Amino acid sequence: MRRIAPVLIALPLLAAASAPVQPQSSSLDQELKQARAEQAAAEARAAKLATVLADAGIKGIYTSEFKRTQDTAKPLASKLGLTIEVVPSKDAAGLAAKIKAAHPRDSVLIIGHSNTIPELIRAFGGPEIKIADDEYSGIYILTPSTGALTLIRY
Repeated sequence: MRRIAPVLIALPLLAAASAPVQPQSSSLDQELKQARAEQAAAEARAAKLATVLADAGIKGIYTSEFKRTQDTAKPLASKLGLTIEVVPSKDAAGLAAKIKAAHPRDSVLIIGHSNTIPELIRAFGGPEIKIADDEYSGIYILTPSTGALTLIRY
């Protein structure tokens, strides 16, 4: 019997925070505290992702060229002993073809962005979806052979 492996597509769990161009001193302190809190929360979500997916049988991890997606993938890649493959975020069709060739029956994790994940899902034969820009805790599980898509929030 042929194994049908899902493609797991996650949103970046590490949000970038930036300070205003010329902040007031107290405003800068507040911005820095908020950025540190956001970073700590993002790191906790990345660690949780590694725990949730540790036994999912993932054989490949793909991220965009942006640091936050790579940082999101690091705990799981480390836990599984996998190398993160960095790919251009603007080439969903190319990434889908690459994964189909390299992992025809494997489960893989792709960490993308709210504006790239919908195109990736379509490139693998899934339905059209929309994702809010402030969404950081979704895992989309796509079964390419059927187009079935499941969203898990954690």
